[in-house]
Amino acid sequence: MKLGILVNTDKHLEDIIGLTKSALSKGHEVTMFTMDEGTNFFTDPSFTELSKLQGVTMSFCDHSAKQLNAKTDGLPSEITSGSQYDNAAMYNSCDKSIVL
Repeated sequence: MKLGILVNTDKHLEDIIGLTKSALSKGHEVTMFTMDEGTNFFTDPSFTELSKLQGVTMSFCDHSAKQLNAKTDGLPSEITSGSQYDNAAMYNSCDKSIVL
């Protein structure tokens, strides 16, 4: 199974981390798309380091990040700068999705 997580707020970080690690421990994949206030998590290593876990794919909305002056310099190379196309692709490829 592939779980999609849309992160569009800067709340629920512990839940995001817990859901991601729980899904991976059960052999599932996780695709995460970050936008709006969720881009504030880019300053928290506990969030960005999720991108380095095997089975996790992360991307973000470059437009949202620029509007909110989110710190995107120095992000792990595993986090892809993208657009709402990446959000739509996540929903298309995932079996289940949640929004936090």
